[in-house]
Amino acid sequence: MNDEFFAQVDALTEAGQLRRLSGAFARFIASIGASSPPLMAACVLLSELEGRGHSCLLLSELNADPAALLGWNGDEWLHLRASVDGWPEDVASWRTLLAASEQVWPVGGADCSQPLVLDGDRLYLRRYWQDETHVAAAVRGRALGGVLASDADAETAEIRRWLDILFPHATRGGGVDWQKVACAVAMRGKLGIITGGPGTGKTYTVARLLALLFATAGSMRQSGLRVALAAPTGKAAARLKQSIDDALDKLAVLVGTALPLRELTARMGAARTLHSLLGARPDTRAFQHNAGNQLDVDVLIVDEASMIHLEMMSALLAALPPEATLILLGDKDQLASVEAGAVLGDLCHNAEAGEYLPETLSYVQASTGQQIPDDYAGHGGPIAQQTVMLRESRRFGGPIGELALAVNAGNAAKAVEVLRSGQDGKVAWTDFAQPADMLQLALSGYRQYLQLIKNSIADADDVVRLAILRSFEGFRILCAVRDGEWGVSGLNDAIEQRLQSAGLLKRTGEWYVGRPVMVTRNDYATGVFNGDIGLTLPDPARPGALRVYFSEGETVRSVLATRLRNVETAFAMTVHKSQGSEFAHTAMVLPKDGGSMLARELIYTGITRARDYFTLLTPNGQVLLDAIGQRTQRASGLRHLLDN
Repeated sequence: MNDEFFAQVDALTEAGQLRRLSGAFARFIASIGASSPPLMAACVLLSELEGRGHSCLLLSELNADPAALLGWNGDEWLHLRASVDGWPEDVASWRTLLAASEQVWPVGGADCSQPLVLDGDRLYLRRYWQDETHVAAAVRGRALGGVLASDADAETAEIRRWLDILFPHATRGGGVDWQKVACAVAMRGKLGIITGGPGTGKTYTVARLLALLFATAGSMRQSGLRVALAAPTGKAAARLKQSIDDALDKLAVLVGTALPLRELTARMGAARTLHSLLGARPDTRAFQHNAGNQLDVDVLIVDEASMIHLEMMSALLAALPPEATLILLGDKDQLASVEAGAVLGDLCHNAEAGEYLPETLSYVQASTGQQIPDDYAGHGGPIAQQTVMLRESRRFGGPIGELALAVNAGNAAKAVEVLRSGQDGKVAWTDFAQPADMLQLALSGYRQYLQLIKNSIADADDVVRLAILRSFEGFRILCAVRDGEWGVSGLNDAIEQRLQSAGLLKRTGEWYVGRPVMVTRNDYATGVFNGDIGLTLPDPARPGALRVYFSEGETVRSVLATRLRNVETAFAMTVHKSQGSEFAHTAMVLPKDGGSMLARELIYTGITRARDYFTLLTPNGQVLLDAIGQRTQRASGLRHLLDN
């Protein structure tokens, strides 16, 4: 064992640059077979990158400079590398060294259940290699089934007839109606991927797709098309259900007696979290529904797919019957999951270009009457043929939309111009020297819901509680980081103290009236899930007791506060945790110093949580500029597998 190397690893761990798990994993690998110092270095980096969202280690990074991936400075990387004897000089040498290691299975060689897998120039933990290869095979199989299936003239004509009913109006400017195209493409096989930014009408589109599926279901219409709605978080699931219900209710008027839409959609259950849908079990990664016990569905619609990590996507695809249709909705430019993988980003990496084959273009014209411009023709793979990007935002415009577009394009100068202009009071950039300086904004933003609580605490019912919950959703402070004075932990304490000093709340212990909390771990006993946000209010049945109330569309549900163990105060929350939510006024706080974790996708995601107003708060404007100029890059082999 290389003592000098592990001494360097321990020093980096103590300095907070490595997880303890990374060094422990390398020591474990060394304990189960002969190991070289370079293998140990690869293990440390592989484990560390997995903790930062990467599904594999690219061998090319080992002879480049992975310091940027790890957020280190150059010296830290040089010291670590210098502590390793016999460092291979190129990718081929790394491949040879790793393939000869007892703990590594080179794909194509003898599989002895080694914990590490070498696939080409990518090194994996075996579990992630299995997940990645399974996702690629399952998604490609579904997409190929659509592309290779014969598009029968009668079926295409029926799709065209209904799409003309469901989309009776031409698009503004006479351009391509991408929503109509998305519905037709999803009807082609067992996979449909619909991506687009805020306000482009993803749920509006999928509601029409549902109506189309009901209309063309044939005999299934009598027995009932089994439709499931799901999302990664409870909040996103509730929003999906409400949006689809609203859209279908309006569609019922449009289609009239031609399709009993209200009767058909009444059979759909509530939208669920993915964990709930699959039947998560306490204290295990396994689900009740899997390849041997698949879901009882004909159509599965999953919103906020950018948040789905690799392991969850693999489990979802395993549990989905091959004859069922999978529809994925999401914004490919948003942050990926905090766990390993960027599945939607990999699936949609060519969405802007279209890359549609002649057969796809011909089918779209026959089924929709839409002529897709030649600019979107190409030679894309099977996934591209089942993917449609919605390109026109019908809701998300004005200065907030302009700001989001500038950030997404990496145009820092334009983003600063929009922020500094303060157009119509919709966007603002506020410089603060200390966190305490921005507490007046929190006081203003949270005053209304706390005042509602004070005014109605004696005679509150569920209608009043729902109004309080919605008032709280009108404002939120989002943080780029968790720790420090500009992070979630520091700001939650500061905001709580400021609201208490203003007499808007009274903290008498851990639990108090008005405390907003976020669930941080799935709790199947109480029916709350990671990411759910609730408010603490008096229990009407037990004087002195407190309950936490959660909104579910037009209703509320509650849990006794003392039964919730895995929660944290949520006046401020991370941008990651805000995905799937929308607030009338969003204030995003950037720290004094940046780093590799602050990138364009994080800024874009924070901005697009704002419906009416967006405020940027930072003591250092350079952090914003640096973040806009930096894209999140996650090491993955999924894109390669999908394209081959």
